[in-house]
Amino acid sequence: MKRKYLITSLVAFAVSWATVSGQEAGNEMVLSLGEAQEYAIQHNKMAISARLDVEASKMAFWQTVSAGLPQVSSSAGFTDNLKQMVFLIPDFFGNPDEKIEITMGSQYNASVALQASMLLFNAPYLVGIETTKLAKKLAETNVNSTELDIRESVASVYYLILVSEESLRILESNLANLRETLKSTQTMFNVGMAESTDVDQMVSNVNMVENSRSSLGRTIELNYNMLRFQLGVPSDTRIRLTGTLEDFTKEINVEALLSQEFDYTNNLNYKLVEGQEQLSALSLKAQKAQVLPTLAGVISTTKTGMGDEVSKINWYNSSLVALQMSIPIIASGQRYAAIKKAKFNLEKAKNTKEMVSDQLKIQEKQLRYNLVNANLQYKSQKENVEVSQRVYASMENKFRQGMASSLELTQANSQYLQAESNYVSALMNLLQTKLALDKLLNNM
Repeated sequence: MKRKYLITSLVAFAVSWATVSGQEAGNEMVLSLGEAQEYAIQHNKMAISARLDVEASKMAFWQTVSAGLPQVSSSAGFTDNLKQMVFLIPDFFGNPDEKIEITMGSQYNASVALQASMLLFNAPYLVGIETTKLAKKLAETNVNSTELDIRESVASVYYLILVSEESLRILESNLANLRETLKSTQTMFNVGMAESTDVDQMVSNVNMVENSRSSLGRTIELNYNMLRFQLGVPSDTRIRLTGTLEDFTKEINVEALLSQEFDYTNNLNYKLVEGQEQLSALSLKAQKAQVLPTLAGVISTTKTGMGDEVSKINWYNSSLVALQMSIPIIASGQRYAAIKKAKFNLEKAKNTKEMVSDQLKIQEKQLRYNLVNANLQYKSQKENVEVSQRVYASMENKFRQGMASSLELTQANSQYLQAESNYVSALMNLLQTKLALDKLLNNM
């Protein structure tokens, strides 16, 4: 019996522990760069707003189209003439010079009407359909542009976190080494082989690196918060990144990027300004269309009731078919001014498109140059780290043998940390430069 109770308790504990562990795991996001980008595209607030703009543009299109479709309306009314109007007319059947009072109409009037109308021709309406179609297309292009920006932002923060964590790893490794050196220096001081200033210098070095590590730790948490914001997740969500700097640096193929051709007309920013030019052209077309006539058709049927008693109202039917034409004649210069304004806006849009194309061409050349330079800097700083690391290891060995002072060791350590810092900065610059060129070439 006791054994059965023990087994049941163990099973219950295992289930309980698994449930708690599952909740904790469920609250942690394990993400590669690609997974982080895809998640952000689905949950980032800017991406959601851009997609809502597309849905709104679809409804705007149908709203415009429906204005030209048949419109049907109905109306009904009932009037009780409490005090009928009195008219004075000559007494034609008596004395024409005298007036007699008469009432016209009935005590009660009622009506029921049904009317259908349809726009047969209206030039601004046709241009409006073209405009809303283009606006929908631009909204979809804006979604792609927003998603591209989000991919870039997520990748940038992702790289920043990895670089910061690599810097933290370097500091922690250096700190462990400094603590070991401090311990050895204290031992040497105890046996008279080192001076107190050597111990103080090593304590100062340890404190300095510890402060740098604490500051970097806070920076890393800030970077994670930036990533959480891009992902659109709560601030307490734990995130673990699976990508490594080594993997990303291996993926960098400078020669392939430099050989890739650039067509600025496929750039999303160019497509957006090109769309603005088309909208300006349609706006001019719409203003010119204002001078054309408008033609509409109307069909109406009405049933009218009259009587002096509610129960004895007589009903009469009537119906009509009509064509209505409106022809603009004089607008006191208003249309002329509107057309001129639309022409100026079109010229401005064309100028903006040319300016963006020039900027994109210059940006392409600059980014290619930046990538070459960043790659050279990265390779150079990587070699500097290896050299400074050897120098520091040699100086540390000399210090332990009493052949170098603590000041020389401190200088060697500072040079090593500076070389590591320069290397990490060069690596981040290389990743960011490649990212910028990838975005320009639509490689993301």
